[in-house]
Amino acid sequence: MLKYDAVLKLYKMKWTFKYFSFLFIALFISSCSSDDHTDIDEQKPTISIHFADGFPQACEPLVKGETYIFKALVTDNKGLASYSLDLHNNFDHHTHDDQNEVCDLEPIREAVNPLIYMENFTVTAGLTFYEINISITIPNDVDTGDYHCAYSVTDETGWQSRTSIDIKIVD
Repeated sequence: MLKYDAVLKLYKMKWTFKYFSFLFIALFISSCSSDDHTDIDEQKPTISIHFADGFPQACEPLVKGETYIFKALVTDNKGLASYSLDLHNNFDHHTHDDQNEVCDLEPIREAVNPLIYMENFTVTAGLTFYEINISITIPNDVDTGDYHCAYSVTDETGWQSRTSIDIKIVD
């Protein structure tokens, strides 16, 4: 009788092992299905200032006290989510990874009262094309000199693109 109990116990262990092995394999195979991945977004959104009303263009002088409309076109294959505009000084001659044109730079110096503008905006859900229009008045009391205008756009799936332009603030 003792031998029968041992055989029965061994049989149950083998059956349990086979059952859970089969279950594990079935779950593994079903989790690795061959779904069609056509809905995965693999494209970054685009930003362009290279159109008739795009502003500012490289090396553009902006006069203190004047109001300007910053314009860029942003597009995405699925849907846009947000964009931002960042204006900051370039008194230390830093660069950004996508700058195509570099202006003649003034000597390196410390900022006293630089223009700093950083704002984020949302895009209405579902849009794949949007024209950025942001009105900004250059304050009279900011430092003149070299600046960067940096646009950024993010699509609905999280892809992001950026572009930076050298500009100058003048009296």
